[in-house]
Amino acid sequence: MNKNLRLLTLAAVALALFSAVGCNKLRARDQLNKGVEAYKNSHYEQAIDHFQQAVQLDPALINARMYLATAFVSQYIPGVDSPDNLRTAQQAIDEYQKVIDANPSRDQKVNSAKGIAYLYLNMKKWDDAKKYYRMASDLDPNDPEPYYSVGVIDWTACYQPRMEERAKLGLKPEEHLNPKNKDQKKVCDELKEKNGPYIQEGIDTLNKAIQLRPDYDDAMAYMNLMYRERADVECDDLAKREEDLKTADHWVDETLRVKKAKAEKAAQGSGGITVDQPK
Repeated sequence: MNKNLRLLTLAAVALALFSAVGCNKLRARDQLNKGVEAYKNSHYEQAIDHFQQAVQLDPALINARMYLATAFVSQYIPGVDSPDNLRTAQQAIDEYQKVIDANPSRDQKVNSAKGIAYLYLNMKKWDDAKKYYRMASDLDPNDPEPYYSVGVIDWTACYQPRMEERAKLGLKPEEHLNPKNKDQKKVCDELKEKNGPYIQEGIDTLNKAIQLRPDYDDAMAYMNLMYRERADVECDDLAKREEDLKTADHWVDETLRVKKAKAEKAAQGSGGITVDQPK
């Protein structure tokens, strides 16, 4: 008799726990829906509160974490290094990472990786940003945007130190590093060794982005910049420098061509008036 009573008691406790869990899941979804509504109305702080309650009630509710991370991103101001702003960025990163760790769908994992990469990019943490853009590329090799973003990071990593060294030497914008000048040759060799891997990776990733999206004019514009980076550190082979500059000019022409084609297509799509050309 006592044995049966214990079994009934355990069953009652299990049922109560199951009911509580089910109730929490329902309450979590209610908080999620309220958060989405607040987010749509640009009430971001209110949305964050609802999403936080949702993940507390149901930690496995991945959509709530995704929305919570996105809401934090909406509060982040790129380029502002205040403690509060950096804390907001880190909160978004933490939530995105929890989504990644929860073995979500591929799209959720890709979007989380790109979200983290975007934040690290704006925080100027180049290596961390590239790590997550590469994760996104590994998950979705046909997406051109992560390849483009890695190329942008590589160009930024090359351009800033090169311009600082040029400024120290007093070079004008149109002047290249001169291999016949001892000081300029030394700087050129150091920059080539330091920036060379970034330049090559940048060219390779931008090429990949353009292969995947043939009308990717932003990638073409950065391809021009990457070849100019390489040209300026080709101090030992001036023929290669000229070749790189020609290639850079080619990408300028391609960028303008694609932009013009897009503008014409947009004008036609909007019902713009066209004038017949004389025959």
